Amino acid sequence: MSESVEMYLLRIALLQNEDQPVPIPALAHELAISPVSANEMGRKLTDKGLVRYEPYKGVTLTLEGEAQARQILHRRRLWEVFLVEKLGLEADEAEDMACRFEHVTPERLAGQLAAYLDYPSVSPQNEPIPYQSDISTPQSLRSPRSLALLSVGEASQVVEVAADETTTAFLKRQGIETGSSVTVLAITGDGSLLLDVSGQRLSLAQAIADAG
Repeated sequence: MSESVEMYLLRIALLQNEDQPVPIPALAHELAISPVSANEMGRKLTDKGLVRYEPYKGVTLTLEGEAQARQILHRRRLWEVFLVEKLGLEADEAEDMACRFEHVTPERLAGQLAAYLDYPSVSPQNEPIPYQSDISTPQSLRSPRSLALLSVGEASQVVEVAADETTTAFLKRQGIETGSSVTVLAITGDGSLLLDVSGQRLSLAQAIADAG
């Protein structure tokens, strides 16, 4: 897969909001290419089964396209962690270099790098690092959100718990910790959440959900 195709898929993943198509002009702007070129690439990748192109609306990733974008972002953010934590680079410089490395890193090396770094969950910029086992959702490729911002029926994976020790300990006892899978079953009038946490139902007050 060429670098231009990888960047196209990755940009769609980072721009895509739920299942809403990414407008071609917005995608072209992010890639610094003409709308005509972005449009042509969308049609080509539709033929390859990587994206869905909707005239006058834009493009969305197919499951295969999302899987490819996940692998690319996985490699990039692992390199960011390595360059910052092991070589002492500044986060911005590491991000620029990692963007180059992501296109030339074979999966075997990415796996070895992940193991060497002890499978980090977030980048130095506090962005989630997707793994093959992550829940398949474009949102998991973008910045973390609190549980309180999830919609009914939405599934996600916990990448961090930003709370004090007492709340963190409480959430851990309920099965909510880094790596946990959660699904929002219902939201009450006061903002409390009814969650499915790895098969177990849990009611969570909004104030606590903001920390998850």
